[in-house]
Amino acid sequence: MIIGIAGGSGAGKTTVARNIAERLGRENVDYLSQDWYYLDRSYLSLKEREKLNLDHPNAFDSRLLTSHLNQLRQGFPIEVPIYDYSIHNRTAKTMPMSPKSVAILEGILVLAIAELRSILDFKVFVDADPDIRLIRRLERDIKERGSTLESTIERYLSTVKPMHDAFVEPSKRYADIIVPRGGQNEIATNLLVDFVEHYAVHRIK
Repeated sequence: MIIGIAGGSGAGKTTVARNIAERLGRENVDYLSQDWYYLDRSYLSLKEREKLNLDHPNAFDSRLLTSHLNQLRQGFPIEVPIYDYSIHNRTAKTMPMSPKSVAILEGILVLAIAELRSILDFKVFVDADPDIRLIRRLERDIKERGSTLESTIERYLSTVKPMHDAFVEPSKRYADIIVPRGGQNEIATNLLVDFVEHYAVHRIK
């Protein structure tokens, strides 16, 4: 079973994904981030990579991601790429991942890319107010990704918000379930987990 969890940057997708994984048991769940599958841009300089639009569907190696999801579904292990935000590129290292009963794919454009959407068994969109998403984005990029306040705001205004309006928000219509008010909506998240657990538990057992 492959679950896709989409939503704007800072909406709470990771929180929802972790709640599902905890409920089903981490030994039964593979977690994949769409961010790991940014295209390899080694041929560009660091300054050029810093200016890339990472919020557009063309920024991702969706062919590789789709192939990996299909391999997991068929019971084959994969080597997941590792992306380093400090260099704005993939590293030479990979991470081994073995197939499990459930795979959760989380990312802003999971539902916006047709080839990914077509192989998802269950599609979720995590919604949140724009101001909340912006605050979370600022906190994450500054604390975890070494970005400055100025560069984070500039990136938000130049690419994140326009791409959200153009691709992320419209993809909401493809969702089977929408979780309002982000990952902190415990009632909606619990209902979602109950639903997923109902359909996944027989595969686990």
